Amino acid sequence: MQTPARKKILMIVASNGYRDEELDVPRKFFRSKGIDVAVASSSTIEARGMLGGSVKPSIALRDVRVNNYDAIIFVGGTGSSEYWNDPTAHKIVKDTLAQGKVIAAICIAPVTLALSGILKGKKATVFPSEIETIKSKGAVYSGQDVEMDSNIITADGPKSAKKFAETIVTKLQ
Repeated sequence: MQTPARKKILMIVASNGYRDEELDVPRKFFRSKGIDVAVASSSTIEARGMLGGSVKPSIALRDVRVNNYDAIIFVGGTGSSEYWNDPTAHKIVKDTLAQGKVIAAICIAPVTLALSGILKGKKATVFPSEIETIKSKGAVYSGQDVEMDSNIITADGPKSAKKFAETIVTKLQ
């Protein structure tokens, strides 16, 4: 009998100003469930969190191959706006959805999903400062702390990090 392959998740963080607990809480939860977690950023130079944390990305955004992962997550924080208009990030978002995989974002990072065009007509949530931004791109703002519409999972910020992670794991099962 063949054992099922381990699930793999890629978490994309800003090079400077990612939200520490939006990386740390889900990553710890995923690992506790036996899921492999890789971290990507715009480069492989150590990324800095808003609250003083740091992480060394194992892969640069330009080298991400969507087919290597079961889910791709954009981590929030003030720095995550670095991906809002990034063509490479938008291609990753679209390719993830096209391959039927989970695409997720937390805090202000759902703006990247909205600007890539995938939230049009989809229920989504976001940090309150960006509600109008995602709505202007066709998202149906739900007001929930965590929202799932098909393979798209969004969350509103750090207080929802654990529930966000749980929702992603449930969807992957």
